[in-house]
Order: sequence, then C-alpha cells, then structure tokens
Amino acid sequence: ALVVRFKSPRPRQREDSENYYMCIDEKHVRQRLGSLESEATVDLSIVVPAYNEEERLPVLLNDIRDYVNRRREKDSGFSYELIIMDDGSKDKTSDVAMEFARMHGIRELKAVKHVINRGKGGAVTQGMLCAQGRYLMFCDADGATRFSDIDALLEKAKESEKDGLAIAIGSRNNQALSDTVVERSHIRAFLQWGFHTYVTILGVRGVRDTQCGFKLFSREAARRVFPKMHVERFIFDIEILLLARYQGIPVVEVPVNWHEVAGSKMSIVRDSIQMALDLLAVRLNHMLGNWSASDNQ
Repeated sequence: ALVVRFKSPRPRQREDSENYYMCIDEKHVRQRLGSLESEATVDLSIVVPAYNEEERLPVLLNDIRDYVNRRREKDSGFSYELIIMDDGSKDKTSDVAMEFARMHGIRELKAVKHVINRGKGGAVTQGMLCAQGRYLMFCDADGATRFSDIDALLEKAKESEKDGLAIAIGSRNNQALSDTVVERSHIRAFLQWGFHTYVTILGVRGVRDTQCGFKLFSREAARRVFPKMHVERFIFDIEILLLARYQGIPVVEVPVNWHEVAGSKMSIVRDSIQMALDLLAVRLNHMLGNWSASDNQ
C-alpha cells in the first residue's frame, strides 16, 4: 500500500511551450506539434529522448542521415520525421540538433524542448504522442545501437502484425541467433541479468531484453500504449510491454548490433533502486485496478 501511495508515477501536464517544435522551415518559427490520434503523414517517425546529449547526439544524427540516404536510393518516396525530445537539458542539446539540421538541410528534424526534465520515459511518451508516422520508433541518443538495424525491426513487425498491431523490440540477448555483435562490460551484463530475474519474478515473462532503447511500433499499437503510460523514468519499457501484453499486441524480439557508449546518465545504485520500486508500483496499480489498459480508461 505504501509503495502504491508514495511511489506511483504522476506525469505532469505539458507546459504551453512544450506543444511546439523548432525546425529549419518557416524561417525557424516554432510550429505546433501534431497528434498520434490523427492520420499518418509520413512512413516513419523517429523519436530520440535527449538529456545533456550535445556531445553524443551528432553520432546518432549522422547514423540516421546515412540510413535515410541509403533508404532513398532504393525508395525515393520514403518519408520520415526525426523528433528530438530535449528533456530539459542544461547544455546545448537543442542547439546542436538544429545546427545539424541547418548544416545538412534536414527539414524533417523537429526539436522539442521540455521546460522541466521528465525522464527518459516521459520524453519518449511525449514524442510518441505527437508523432505522425505509419510506424514509430524510439532510439537512445548515444547511438549505441546501429540504426540501420531498424530494417530488421520493420520486417519482423510487418510479419507479426495482427489487425494493424505490432511491436518489434531490439534485443541484445539474442546474438547467438544471428551474426549481430554486442559489446558490454561485465558489470552491466551482471546487472542486466539481475534485473531480468526481478522482472520475471514480478510477472513480465517472454522477453529476454526489456531495456534495449530501440523499439518500433505500428501506429495502432502506439495508440493503444502511449496514451495509457504513467512511468516517466527508466522503467517505462516494462510498462510498455505490460500494456502490450494486457491488450494482446504481438511483440517480437529482434537481434541488434549494440556497443556500450560512455556518458550514461544512469546511476547504477540509485536508479536501480528507483527502477525496482517503480516496477513494483506499476504491477500493483494494475493488479489493484487503479490503472487499466482498456480503451474506456
């Protein structure tokens, strides 16, 4: 009862300025964000949560630009949007993103600035709620996952799609099934094993890697999940998977190439404890009926 009362996440409402984005069109005048409930206008939405990422972000942006160029060589009609969710950064994350867009003429890049830091989960959720893609994905700003692996996720999502519903998630634990490469420290591997065990005990089964920051959604699946999200910190991936399971949305794991990148914002001890408490609160709230995955919530 104490966990539910004191540890249950309570997302804040958007500030007015958070309803707008910056891009290099329209003489840099800010433009109003779209809505996940509207019809899709592009093939793919890419949401990138970013907090103090001025140094690491350009690596990912270059990776995405290279992917888009190669994709358009095969499909000239491919359309996308790149949503950078600056989660209250104290550095020049938004400026770096906008400068990259100007330098390379990327009109598809949209930079959203949060007034107050929400957390990675909150940044992802807010980005998804305004995305315009037929398929939507989020990826970490550090570029740890090779972005071109998105093609494998798209392929598997389309194969498993049922009634317009599909979720494909990158996995760093399935490299034995493919020729993908995963490079991580021993301490990180041990912590992931411990966290996976805890997640399994609390009833989240069938997914070997819940925390990989590389996940893809059909538009209808995103509509079923993100309006119902509560968690705004690191444990949000688990809530996504729980909501998918409760609603019968197909989830497929896809091996991806991943390497550990220095500069993580996560505190191993503090955030591990917080994640454990958040996960317990999520499970208890659903078990007690305080939260629901039903459409009439």
